[in-house]
Amino acid sequence: MSLKEQYEGFLESSPIWLEDSLFGLSQFTKLPSKHLTIPNELAIEIPKNEVLGKRIERLFEYYIDTSDRYTLIAKNIQIFKNKVTLGELDFLLRDTKINKDIHIELVYKFYVYDPKLPEEYDRWIGPNRKDSFIYKIEKLKNKQLPLLHREETNQVLRDLNLKQTEIEQKVCFLGHLYVPLHMKHHNFSYVNPECIKGYWLHFEDIKQQQNKNNLFFIPKKQDWVTHPRHNIVWHSFDKIEAELTHSIAQKKSPLLWIKSGENSFERLFIVWW
Repeated sequence: MSLKEQYEGFLESSPIWLEDSLFGLSQFTKLPSKHLTIPNELAIEIPKNEVLGKRIERLFEYYIDTSDRYTLIAKNIQIFKNKVTLGELDFLLRDTKINKDIHIELVYKFYVYDPKLPEEYDRWIGPNRKDSFIYKIEKLKNKQLPLLHREETNQVLRDLNLKQTEIEQKVCFLGHLYVPLHMKHHNFSYVNPECIKGYWLHFEDIKQQQNKNNLFFIPKKQDWVTHPRHNIVWHSFDKIEAELTHSIAQKKSPLLWIKSGENSFERLFIVWW
């Protein structure tokens, strides 16, 4: 996929929750993509093999740099104590519309919903069960956001001519959510429905349910943010089955795109667990 198509996917991404504040976290909301013009060539360089998290940071930075409202003050600000890293502030911005300095922690996640887990918020987990929504929320509240108020951080902010007590904190928590197939139309009252991009199945289920007329593609992780409509090369299920089998054997849940018509696409995770 092209960088433009990845950036378009980033702009089409939505905050995971609808309220301005959830768990006491104030939300930074970017402009919807329909209000923005995306050039054919982006004035940005990202290494071809850059991991998805760093790639999203660069796309967010580009969004800020091309905005007529925000000015980037600093990014990836390392905070140290006695040469030991305490943490990092993702972005410091100036909101020129309201004349306010903002610290933003950027989060971009892919979660699947496991209804078998006991607590509702705990049910949103990473496709490989190594991450969770609640874990990230707790990390933001207990580690990443409090970092702004440390004295070691204050020294860095003074060098940037910023006042620690006047900086507002927000999170930009974007993501794609995948639910069990039977819950595709379930209403999650606290979740932004625009974030539900597809569903998940076990490997045996996809083999049983796949239509012989469908076409398939397994995107690289750096392209997970991209919409399947941009993909050109598609395969029969027989051509991708071995790759899916290998991923499942390695306990990795691959993302799968399905094309069932000229403009009909589905996204789903094939989970190994």
